[in-house]
Amino acid sequence: MELYPKRKPPLLCALLAGVALALAEDRPNIVYIMTDDHATQMMSAYDTLRAATPNLDRIGEEGIRFRNSFCTNSLCAPARATLLTGKYSHNNGQLGNREVFDGSQQTFPKLLQQAGYQTAMIGKWHLKSEPTGFDYWNVLPGQGLYRNPVLIEMGEEKIHEGYVTDIITDLAIDWVKGRDPTKPFMLCYHHKAPHAQWVPSEEHDGLWEDEEIAYPPSYDDDDSGRAQSVIDSTNQLVPDMIKRWKAFGAKMNKEDPGELRGKKLKDWLYQQYVKDYMRVMVSVDENVGRFMDFLKEAGIDQNTLVIYTADNGMFIGDHGRFDKRLMDEESLRIPLVIRYPKSIQAGSVTDLFSLNVDYAPTILDFAGVEIPGDMDGRSLRPILEGKEPSDWREDFYYHYYDHPDLQFQDVPPHYGIRTERYKLIHYYPTEGVAASGWELLDLRVDPLESTNQYENPQYNYVIKELKRKLEAWRSELRVN
Repeated sequence: MELYPKRKPPLLCALLAGVALALAEDRPNIVYIMTDDHATQMMSAYDTLRAATPNLDRIGEEGIRFRNSFCTNSLCAPARATLLTGKYSHNNGQLGNREVFDGSQQTFPKLLQQAGYQTAMIGKWHLKSEPTGFDYWNVLPGQGLYRNPVLIEMGEEKIHEGYVTDIITDLAIDWVKGRDPTKPFMLCYHHKAPHAQWVPSEEHDGLWEDEEIAYPPSYDDDDSGRAQSVIDSTNQLVPDMIKRWKAFGAKMNKEDPGELRGKKLKDWLYQQYVKDYMRVMVSVDENVGRFMDFLKEAGIDQNTLVIYTADNGMFIGDHGRFDKRLMDEESLRIPLVIRYPKSIQAGSVTDLFSLNVDYAPTILDFAGVEIPGDMDGRSLRPILEGKEPSDWREDFYYHYYDHPDLQFQDVPPHYGIRTERYKLIHYYPTEGVAASGWELLDLRVDPLESTNQYENPQYNYVIKELKRKLEAWRSELRVN
């Protein structure tokens, strides 16, 4: 019987530790930062009319900014499922917000776990099922609260005092501090903001109180030139936002509009909406800056791939609307900036199309993990490294499935194709809504998307070609 267990020689222990650290350094840490409903036009790297987001911009300034990044289904839960799986909604089962995400399916966090990564999910989850593929998770239930939120930590609910954006950032920093430094890590750092209802922190509650915020170029568009399905859909500032405020008792409705009617009421609603949206985004920007500073102070910023994006776009008074869902640019387009000094030249910009189905393959590619053949996206790594693949997509498929909720929104299901110049959309009927029809938008002559050209005979050939490409996409993606 041995009194003491056999020990590895000190030199061998040191060598093994060195190998582990080298492996961790060879494979990047990965931080995926996502906000909820952050519109591209409300990030100053893209548009400075109403936005000032220096810390978010900084990620792109120190890395790459995608000018043409899009979601494939402009709704919260489907976008999150697409991130995890690298698949379109119909291939991962998350068509809308009503379904429970199937956590048993293949996801990129599971594949990273198998490859030796430490994985964590902190912040907004919004998929109803319990997170899988994560060594640690601490998530908001449902939409969560802005102030004194409950978070569910590994199955246990806990109340946190304070402001949700600060709390999520604190938790993310604490997890990174407590990780095993000999292994690479992947962190999903997801904010609730700027999702409704827009409740600013007390620190930022009075910003822009006595100022008038600029109006977007399409603010007074009445949709009269659009397809009937768009004309009939809701999510207008008047009257649909008023209905939501009354139903949810949002803090955003700080004052009574009194006897305001017509354009005066619409303008008042817009100013209330845009100011609180901007206020909650100030907290996001400051906290992302704090997190990025932490990575640098911890000495791991050079070996950490940082991705910032949003789940979907958002109407911020554009076309007189709020919310998302439609295939309009404000709803379809999402911000995307990525930083990784080892591979990405600072200040890079690309106009190539990127989709949210590309994020999982990109993360796996940088982690040295084989990309499964059933993922619908492609790795963005060649673009990040300054190359332009000759076979990169020149158009893409979009599909919104969710059934209308006539109390708050009646956007019909629709699918379509977007090219560099055109957008062809098919609205189809579903239970409770008989909407149907086609829409063709020519972005070159009509960048604000105010006129449906589908019945214009000058576009007959264009429509024929787009329908052919649309059916090719539906076949390739196995759409029923």
